[in-house]
Amino acid sequence: MHDLPGSIGPDMTQPATRGPSMADVARHAGVSSQTVSRVANGHSNVEEPTRQRVIASMEALGYRPNRAARALRSGRFHSIGVIMFTLSTFGNMRTLEAIADQAAEAGYSITLIPAGPTASQVSGAYSRLNEQAVDGIILIFEAHLIGKTDITLPPGVPVVVIDSNPDSQLPVVDTDQALGARQATQHLLDLGHRTVWHISGPLTSFSATHRREAWAATLAEGGIEAPPPLAGDWSTESGYRLGLELGRRDDVTAIFAANDQMALGAIRALHELGREVPGDVSVVGFDDLEESSSFWPPLTTVRQDFREVGRLSIQTLLRSIESPTAAPDRSVLVPTELIVRKSTAPPRA
Repeated sequence: MHDLPGSIGPDMTQPATRGPSMADVARHAGVSSQTVSRVANGHSNVEEPTRQRVIASMEALGYRPNRAARALRSGRFHSIGVIMFTLSTFGNMRTLEAIADQAAEAGYSITLIPAGPTASQVSGAYSRLNEQAVDGIILIFEAHLIGKTDITLPPGVPVVVIDSNPDSQLPVVDTDQALGARQATQHLLDLGHRTVWHISGPLTSFSATHRREAWAATLAEGGIEAPPPLAGDWSTESGYRLGLELGRRDDVTAIFAANDQMALGAIRALHELGREVPGDVSVVGFDDLEESSSFWPPLTTVRQDFREVGRLSIQTLLRSIESPTAAPDRSVLVPTELIVRKSTAPPRA
């Protein structure tokens, strides 16, 4: 069908416009096309004044490197896949933020795929990533799911796991969960409490298991039999419910909660029961939420360096991407720090 007079249609008489080419940038900057290619691909063998001149020409001309063509030449897509179990926790969000920042600094983009807790959901996430062009994958969830028979890792794609068992066959980067739990428990014992009760995370969580086992081991080293732990689900509501249970016991003078949200719920429960914090019961959390210093009383807690976890996970993954034949790192643990505030004190005489 022909366009009618006066109608709006494609003007076939005008040549199609194209964006500036690498050769255009080279002429503008007064360098070779090879030099422009090195700058576009992030190579280091370009003198800094020349690099800045090429970048200025790219910006002046509006040049955008062709990522697809660059990937065909280099075998790299400069993209990292992230599979995450949940976006709702403080630690996961802070870690993801750090991963995105560090990846961008290294010239990589991020493809995020949330996955449910079942093996089939994790397998589906892998399948979706197989359809994406990624150079490596970071997993932020419990790595015991990887051992399920219906999950196949993308062949030849490096993988790093966060929040997992250090005995995993894959490289693991995580906070030293056991150290943090020992710091929290020992702090309460050093204040003079005869024992420490524990509000744990879910029984299926590696992080919760590491914290729970380290709490019990620290008590055992002091010759103290650990009281039965109470399992929450990381939520403030579960901390409140279990705080009511513990607060009704006169022999409870110290509580270590496996995260700050559950600690906050427990503190609310203790207040409602008329038990002062820390006068009657001391409470320690884990994570050091930004709001923890504004709890009443301000919360003593274990600080995790999520930004360092994110930085090291990218660093570990990039080493595997750039040196695929090198032996992979097996476990990198980031130390924790006990932050003492006003929610802990010696027990009443």
